[in-house]
Amino acid sequence: MHDKTLVAVAAGLGLLALPALAGCGSSGSQGSSDPGTVTLVSHDSWAVSKNVLKDFEKRSGYKVRVLEDGDAGQAVNKAILTKDNPQGDVFFGVDNTLLSRALDNGLFQPYTAKGLDQVGAAHQLDKDKHRVTPVDYGDICVNYDKAYFSEHKLTPPRSFADLAEPRYKNLLVTENAATSSPGLGFLLGSAARYGDEGWPDYWKKLKDNGVKVVDGWEQAYYQEFSGSSEGRKAGGDRPLVVSYASSPPAEVIYAKKRPRTAPTGVASGTCFRQTEFAGVLSNAGNTKGAKAFVDFLISKEFQEDMPLNMYVYPVRQGAKVPAEFTAYGPAAEHPETMAPDRIAANRDQWVKSWTSLVLK
Repeated sequence: MHDKTLVAVAAGLGLLALPALAGCGSSGSQGSSDPGTVTLVSHDSWAVSKNVLKDFEKRSGYKVRVLEDGDAGQAVNKAILTKDNPQGDVFFGVDNTLLSRALDNGLFQPYTAKGLDQVGAAHQLDKDKHRVTPVDYGDICVNYDKAYFSEHKLTPPRSFADLAEPRYKNLLVTENAATSSPGLGFLLGSAARYGDEGWPDYWKKLKDNGVKVVDGWEQAYYQEFSGSSEGRKAGGDRPLVVSYASSPPAEVIYAKKRPRTAPTGVASGTCFRQTEFAGVLSNAGNTKGAKAFVDFLISKEFQEDMPLNMYVYPVRQGAKVPAEFTAYGPAAEHPETMAPDRIAANRDQWVKSWTSLVLK
């Protein structure tokens, strides 16, 4: 569970000073010159069990070096700026909201990963060229504080439309769509639901209904949301928050005393599907090692290890999902989705319009 701030989107809107990223390829940490080392570039939320990674290193003969490069947007942006002299060999963490940007800039070289036939077709958004390989997916959804709604004898919202009803006035907190991945995902979900012409009117209704906007997921979930353990300590007073379908299991797993049921729930009709990908960088120093690592990412061993490390769902068919996920945070049955080319064609303008509409 993590907030992946979209610096790349901000850059596209002229909100980011590019000199802050200029020259980021001159650190001397470019891809693996050692044929026995594979350098992975990823966002800060990359995680894997030590024994699983060591098993890959033992079987493949490659030593893995990990370069965590900020949030997903920042990591993608930096990878594009340094693509001619990349910092690593393989990149993990570009999701469907930024996929077209990476592909249009020639960030990856084609590779059909071993085991790709075990990955669901719905996740293969570049299936004709195989420049990226799906690794995980998750759903951005509104979460609700069960105790609040029970105490107030109020039925929790189930859909986008519900959130604009007067009975939920001043209850929702969301993240800025220009600076936060879940914030952008929630905007894209509303656009998928209401269309190009309808989403602005929907957001006008949310604004009139008292929606609160904060910069990122950590602030929304840990400070404003009354349903999280941290939010309760911080005095959060918003019982609705834009988060992830995997947030309720996390509340159970990390509780000092594990509750019988999750203290939070998911409004299943507010979800937007987010898929993350990995790819071999176009100018990788160790292309062979990078391909072996991509194979590893969709292996059954990694796919079954991943959920409790990164709080996402495996894309490999037949990979076991932790019981906590099944019990407390099942993936949405009918999430909103959007094709990468449609996101690419509209993302920057939608974010700009959203900012003018909601924040001004």
